[in-house]
Amino acid sequence: MRNATLGSEGPEVGVVGLGCMGMTWAYDVHNRDDDNSVRVIRQALDLGVTLIDTSDIYGPYSNEEVVGAALAGPYRERAVLATKVGLVPGNAEERVLRNGRPEHIRKSIDDSLRRLGTDHVDLYQLHRIDPEVPVEESWGALAEAVAAGKARRIGLSEVDVAEIERAQAVHPVASVQNELSLWTRDSLAEVLPYTEEQGIAFLPFSPLGRGFLTGGIASFDELPADDFRRALPRFQQEALKANLALVERVRVVAARHGATPAQVALAWVLAQGRYVLPIPGTRTPKYLEENAAAADLVLSPADLAELDALPAAAGERY
Repeated sequence: MRNATLGSEGPEVGVVGLGCMGMTWAYDVHNRDDDNSVRVIRQALDLGVTLIDTSDIYGPYSNEEVVGAALAGPYRERAVLATKVGLVPGNAEERVLRNGRPEHIRKSIDDSLRRLGTDHVDLYQLHRIDPEVPVEESWGALAEAVAAGKARRIGLSEVDVAEIERAQAVHPVASVQNELSLWTRDSLAEVLPYTEEQGIAFLPFSPLGRGFLTGGIASFDELPADDFRRALPRFQQEALKANLALVERVRVVAARHGATPAQVALAWVLAQGRYVLPIPGTRTPKYLEENAAAADLVLSPADLAELDALPAAAGERY
């Protein structure tokens, strides 16, 4: 796979990364298979998919253990390992809560390193800003992890430009992980232009629209009973039916290139900037290979214009 840098100052990584959340959390968890996930992560490295992204909340906690098992021994030095902090298990009303308190972050980096079986992560990210804690305080605690050698660089997730600027005043921001796909384009207006200008890596999560843009979901009833997408507005039956028209338009472009809709969706994301590094998730070897091959798909200006003209998705993100 061709490489890019993780922002202007970061290490080289494959331009397509691997998001590991779905291996243990949120998607069809009753079919979880940790041994398979270990194999998929190692296969990713063999394909040049070197940016491996996890979080302490995924599982909770077990996702980091699976990633740590996959990266044991010689595999660790082949990966650019990213994890996140700032979300904690919730309650009956809210599945997850935010915790950006410095003392929580200081403890969490040590817990993450233990589960991952490493003495440092290459990228430590604030998963969400805690509205009860000034971002400067949370970011300062992440900066302490850099000073202590526990993290090589630090990043933010789900933020706007003003929040990035506040963090930058404390310590350099290496990356921003916001949602970006053909059906979620909010970051194109301000955040992505700002990160490009600043040389900050932009790591789109859910670049395949939580699997919808692959064309593999035609009905709400196809979603597993324990799948969190059942609670999302865009996957409710009426919205889903409307959104299928988006996928059909992507299929048309894919057919011209002998590609899959997923590859076109990823190629469109990759075309949005120099430092844009999508992190699609999968636990299926076939789809991992398909996602990796999207790095070689070059869309024409006409293709990009056609995709840019797609209407907005029906339904809110959450």
